[in-house]
Order: sequence, then structure tokens, then C-alpha cells
Amino acid sequence: MGRSQSLPRGGDPRFGPDADDTDCPILHVDMDAFYASVEVRRRPELRGRPVVVGGVGPRGVVSSASYPARRYGVRSAMPTARARALCPHAVFLPPDPAAYRAASEAVMRIFRDVTPLVEPLSLDEAFLDVAGARRLFGRPAEIARTIRERIVREQQLTCSVGVAPTKFVAKLGSTRAKPDGLLVVPATRVLEFLHPLPVDALWGVGERSAETLRRLGLTTIGDLAEAPPGMLRRAVGEAAAAHLRELAHGRDPRRVSPEQVEKSIGAEVTFDTDVADPQQIRRALLALADKVGVRLRRAGQVGRTVSLKVRLADFTTLSRSRTLGNPTDVAREMFDTVWALYAALAPGQPVRLVGVRAEGLSDAGATPRQLALGAPEHGWREAEAAADAAAARFGRSVIGPASLLECRDGRRPENPPRP
Repeated sequence: MGRSQSLPRGGDPRFGPDADDTDCPILHVDMDAFYASVEVRRRPELRGRPVVVGGVGPRGVVSSASYPARRYGVRSAMPTARARALCPHAVFLPPDPAAYRAASEAVMRIFRDVTPLVEPLSLDEAFLDVAGARRLFGRPAEIARTIRERIVREQQLTCSVGVAPTKFVAKLGSTRAKPDGLLVVPATRVLEFLHPLPVDALWGVGERSAETLRRLGLTTIGDLAEAPPGMLRRAVGEAAAAHLRELAHGRDPRRVSPEQVEKSIGAEVTFDTDVADPQQIRRALLALADKVGVRLRRAGQVGRTVSLKVRLADFTTLSRSRTLGNPTDVAREMFDTVWALYAALAPGQPVRLVGVRAEGLSDAGATPRQLALGAPEHGWREAEAAADAAAARFGRSVIGPASLLECRDGRRPENPPRP
């Protein structure tokens, strides 16, 4: 199956696959280089070679890179042109979403053979609560081994698993077990595991916020845990400070939630006549992003990936997507993403239909948000929430993006889209 473990701090046996898993009912299972691994599975001659999955055109973006490709610095979300420069001898393949969905469904069935408490986060990762499975399948670490063995045997794929008392620590464990590893974080050693890690290992700490914290001398999670609460509140705000302190002390009360939610939320329009005017397409995309944002907020969901759909006059359908650094329900953020995707697509002929979709949904209340340090106190999210409140009282037609008001004050655009 490959190596049995990948441990922090030089392979510390306190966190090995045979460590004490008492009171560690949570597993985080993360498939290794999932899209690239699925491609290698059906093309065995590529095994051991650098493989990159993503947009193959000059404006493409990497979706997944095999571990041989990562040794050259290739990473997800990197422009394909940059990946080619770093690793020109890699095999570059376009994505096959149907194949990845099928592989994901097969893996999720393995999880559900063990426990009904499975919370998928995306196609390639999920949380499992195995507290009720011990009588049938053994201790949590044993269950993790069984899952890994079945995935290799039945799907010819590998995964990494973190076993821990909480979701947050289990996810960190699987990250540090990669690739093809198993790591147990004993309940009695959570702080020993957490505190030496860099501060940006905490959910919600991005590059900018990590730099702000480092300027305060907070370079590790342990530093942050011991920081004076007042200093932390002044640096990141009261809510963010409370969130980070809880995680830094290993506290994460969220349960594994197996409820099935919508996989995506989207909207699209077909124009009455084909449209070539970029500004008219821009307005249509803004209106669609606004509609998707409203639906997400009503559902209490945030999306990890934003997708653009374009159908040309000859009925050719094009789609592009981008995975965000932080899940969102903000229409403006989704619009900025789809407009950039459309500008890069540059179809070059009139458009019949456009669509916007948010995918990779998760519970907004349970999804950590990256801290936007230095951002205005009230931003797009607050503005859109206020618009929701006004719309609930006066109707959606009275409020919205300013550039759409010309479509709402009784004057129709030249080529209005129809639902």
C-alpha cells in the first residue's frame, strides 16, 4: 500500500498509526492527488510520471497534480502555463468530471459500509464518526486501516487518514499523513501535536492574517494559544480571536453531519437573441451571481467552487470553474470569479446562454472563513445581508446591484435575458 505513516516532527511515534486511539472517534479521509490518481488508474503507463490535470489551454488552471509533478513545484490552482514551465515533461490532461464523480461515489460507499455518519466535504474527502462502528469493526485506527486497504484493493487508489477526537485535528492529521499515510492524534496529546505547528495551519488563517500574527511574534499555534486575549482581539477582531483561541486549544465541538445537502446551487438565462455585447453579458452574469448568492444565503450554504456556463450561437456549450481559497455566499465574489473566467474564455462569437453555479457546498455556520485582516469592518457580505433584509420587507425588485437598476425601473435592456 505504500508507506504506512507520515508523521510530524521526524516521525514521532506518539502520533503513529499504533498510537492510543481511545476517545478518537473522528476520521478525516482525504484521497491522494485524486483527479491525477484516477487518470493514472486508467492509464497505468503513467504511473510514476508527473501528471497534471487541468485546463490545457494557454489560460488553463491546474486542478490536480500527481506527487511526482509536485516535486517540481506544481500545485493546484496554479496557471497551467506556469506548471508547464516548471515541469515541461509532465503529462497534461483535461479534466473528466464524470470519471471523478464515479470514483468518488465508489469511495463514499466504502465509507458508508462502515458508518452512516459520513460527511463529504468534496469529491475527494470526508469526515466519518466511527464511535458506533467499534463493535463490528474494531478500534478507530483499525477501521482506518480497513478503509485504506479496501480503497486500494477495490479502487486502486490511495488515501490518507487522520484519526482524532475532533474534526479540526483529524483534518490536520490527514494532511500530515500525506501521501498514503495514517496518523493518530491521541486525545491526551492533542496540544502536543497542535502547538508546534505553524500558525497558518489553523482553519481561517490565510497568508495575510498569518503574516499579521507573525509580526506579533505568534509563529506557532502554541504561541497563539498563550497570547494575551486582548492582543489577539486587537489584531484580528473579537470573533476571529475567539475562534482561533478555541482551535489553538484543540476545542472543536462540531459533530459529523451526514445530512444530504444540495451539491450545487445555480442559475442561468437564455437570451431572446444571441448577444455579442460584453457589457450586456456582464450585466447578465452579475444578475445571475446575485440570484445564486441569495439562494445560498437562504439555504445557509457556502460554495467552494464557482462555475461558468456559456452556450454559443451554434449550441456549443463551454464551461469553466475555479475553486476559491475560501468558500463564499457573496454574490460579488462569485461575479468577479465568473467574469474573470468569461474574459479568459473569450468565446469570439455571439452567446445564447450563460449560467453561474456554486459547487462544493457546505454549511455556512460550520465552515471556517479565512480572516480578512485589514479589510473594512463592513464589506460585501454585510451589504448583501442588509439587501436580503430589505428585500424580505419590500421585495427583491427594490434593491440590488446598481448596474442592474436600468433593468428594474421599467426600462428593458436591448436584449433582455429570459429565465
